[in-house]
Amino acid sequence: MPQFDIVSEVDMVEVKNATDNANRELSTRFDFRGVDASFELIKEKVKMRTDEDMQLRQMADILRGALVKRNIDSSSMSVGKTEFSGKTCSADIEFLQGIEGAVAKKVVKSIKDSKLKVQVSIQGDKVRVVGKKRDDLQAVMQHIKTAELGQPFQFDNFRD
Repeated sequence: MPQFDIVSEVDMVEVKNATDNANRELSTRFDFRGVDASFELIKEKVKMRTDEDMQLRQMADILRGALVKRNIDSSSMSVGKTEFSGKTCSADIEFLQGIEGAVAKKVVKSIKDSKLKVQVSIQGDKVRVVGKKRDDLQAVMQHIKTAELGQPFQFDNFRD
C-alpha cells in the first residue's frame, strides 16, 4: 500500500548558507555602516547582535529574505526575546523542527475532515499517511499544502 510521512524539518546547511549571506549583506548596507552587527549560527539557533533594538528587527527581515532565497519557509523561524547587555542587544532565532503533538492532531483532524480514503497515524514527530491509491495520497499532499496549520510541512519517505 502506498504511504508517505508528513514532517517538518529545516535543512541546517541551508540555514548556515543563509546566515553567511545575511552577514555579507550587513557589511554592504549603508544603514549598518559603522555598527557592530552580526549573525552567528550556534548549533540550531542563529544569534543576532547589534547596538539598537530597531536594528534587530531589520536584521530579522534580512535573514528572512536570505532564507527565502535558499528555499526555506520563513514561517519556520521564530524570533526570541530581545536581551540587553551593556551597549549591545541580542536575540536568538530558533527554527521549528519536528511536529508537536497538538499540531499533529490538527493535521490528522484536517485530513480526516477532508473525507479522503486514507489512514492517518501519529508516529513520534511525524504523521504517516497510508492509502490504497496514489491519487488519494497526492490529494492529501495538496490538502496539507493549502491548509493553514501554522507550520511548514514537507513530505518524506514516499513508498508505492
